[in-house]
Amino acid sequence: MNQIESWLASLSNLVWGPHLLILLVGTGVFLTIRLGFIQVTRLGVGLKEAFIPKNEKPKKKQRGDISHFQALMTALAATVGTGNMVGVATAIVLGGPGAVVWMWLSGFVGMATKYAEAILAVKYRVVDERGEIAGGPMYYLEHGLKKKWLGMLFALFASVAAFGIGNGVQTNSISLALNNSFDVPMVVTGVVMMAVTAFVILGGVKSIGKVVGIFVPFMILAYVGSGLVILIMNLELVPGALSTMFSSTFSAEAIGGGALGAAIRYGVARGVFSNEAGLGSAPIAAAAAKTDFPGRQALVSMTQVLIDTLIVCSITGLTIVMGGQYTEGLEGIALTQASFAYFLGPIGEIIVTVSLVFFAYSTVLGWCYYGERSAYYLLGEKVIVPYRVLYILVAGLGAMTTNLNLIWSISDVFNGLMAIPNLIGLLFLSGVVVAETKRFELERKKETAQSVA
Repeated sequence: MNQIESWLASLSNLVWGPHLLILLVGTGVFLTIRLGFIQVTRLGVGLKEAFIPKNEKPKKKQRGDISHFQALMTALAATVGTGNMVGVATAIVLGGPGAVVWMWLSGFVGMATKYAEAILAVKYRVVDERGEIAGGPMYYLEHGLKKKWLGMLFALFASVAAFGIGNGVQTNSISLALNNSFDVPMVVTGVVMMAVTAFVILGGVKSIGKVVGIFVPFMILAYVGSGLVILIMNLELVPGALSTMFSSTFSAEAIGGGALGAAIRYGVARGVFSNEAGLGSAPIAAAAAKTDFPGRQALVSMTQVLIDTLIVCSITGLTIVMGGQYTEGLEGIALTQASFAYFLGPIGEIIVTVSLVFFAYSTVLGWCYYGERSAYYLLGEKVIVPYRVLYILVAGLGAMTTNLNLIWSISDVFNGLMAIPNLIGLLFLSGVVVAETKRFELERKKETAQSVA
């Protein structure tokens, strides 16, 4: 078993090597330039579409199963997770405070990637045999790029990865956190996780969308709110923390000593793990949104990276650097807990623990939908119920076990492999993304003219 774990770890390092990180960031840079920095010029429109209620369009023009907001919350449910607390802490420990800067930069260009993923997902989505919307990289690879075999590869990788990084690893984090902080037996957590997961996911995407649409906003606001309290109460430390981040990234000492390479590697890698821009997971949720134009949902999806990386991860990163606990040998969730406790006392550790529970559980819900949609693409409707049942069992088993190295390694490899066919599709279909963007811009001008009139 140890030999298998060692082999998988080596394979994971190969998959997540510099070539994949360059491809991920390079695709984001290419799309950013080709779309005219859309993450800056149209960010306000995206936020308005996502969060400001408006009169519904005629239903005959809208296809989809869930609202723009629910689609965004479903995607955020899957991405705002342990990566926002554990991933940021790990990046700082391994790459130094400068890793946060590279997390920001990869997140910035990742917004354009997320936009392109969503626009293609909505354009090439289909109605399945149950009358529900199905979409994502597998469909735009098949119908847009005309490469069904690439779509099948993506679906295979995603359906397997969901059990690990989106399920077992997350429930294990919940179980360990509750056991360490409140002495809750891991078996109890496992049984509860199976029950609450079954209650939600057996209802399908509409049930998932309703649940995450309610608790994800509160979950994020509670964690971010606590972090903002720390920043406001210690405002004098913020300039120093920012200076430390940028100096450890771009100073001559950092460049000459190799710290720059470490910051780039871990900052970009953990940023991608957190926001999933380029992996191809979030567009599966975007495809289910009720919308009349692909560009409308794409702008909403783009805001996901802003919330996940440029807001939530920033709160964690600044708190850790300000507290200075990263030099004390702590790592992972223990570092984040210690940093919040440094400023808020024992309540700080509790806030992080409770946030981790909700963050991780929301990831379980979001990734279930990603996984089952991918399995459906491969095997059809007959696989949906068995997949959900197996997913529920893995949620419980993950919470009860003390060693998830094998599951983590397998999911890590498949999660990285997902990105390759997806990025190929984004690059070769970038012309379609530009054309759809122009089409929606014309529609927005008509809407503006009508509102003025």
